Amino acid sequence: MTVTTEHDPPAGADPPAEQPPPDPADLGAMFDAYARDLLRYAGQRVGEQVAEDVVAQTFLIAYEQRHRYDGTRGAMLPWLYGICGNLLRRHRRTEVRALRAVAATQSHTADEVAPDARSAERVDAQRTVARVATALSRLPRRQREVLLLFAVAELEYAEIAQALGIPLGSVQSALHRARTKIKSALAAAGGSR
Repeated sequence: MTVTTEHDPPAGADPPAEQPPPDPADLGAMFDAYARDLLRYAGQRVGEQVAEDVVAQTFLIAYEQRHRYDGTRGAMLPWLYGICGNLLRRHRRTEVRALRAVAATQSHTADEVAPDARSAERVDAQRTVARVATALSRLPRRQREVLLLFAVAELEYAEIAQALGIPLGSVQSALHRARTKIKSALAAAGGSR
């Protein structure tokens, strides 16, 4: 799915200040402005193929619920991330199973690789991926969402709060707890870096 155009804004940015955000009734303009950001975020969470479906559903729901968008509350992108996040939560069980499967697969694959210098680097990288995937799968849902919106979608704290419909302080504490748990899990597994 090609989503870029010659006039795409930089990733994570609303259209330039002199242009108002697209009208939620203009599905094409909304898609052109924000699909790339949503695809990147959803793709990191559920993989590229599922992400395309989730993003398509996000825009469909946004269009159907366009009367609920309040431009005075903030930018459109966090509103869309909120919709996308709700859809991704529906995939939560599958997501956790997939992270655990990646962890198990990477651990087994890492043990089967021949020991040379490049192989050692690949094994180390595979083990790190497995440790991170396992640590992410063990985070409480809210902490995982906040961490991924911050690290993958590169949203600011206020945008995360808006996207998830939670107070700013809750975003800060969830992010702090998630980081602490990830660091502890990686250190316990011998992979703190």
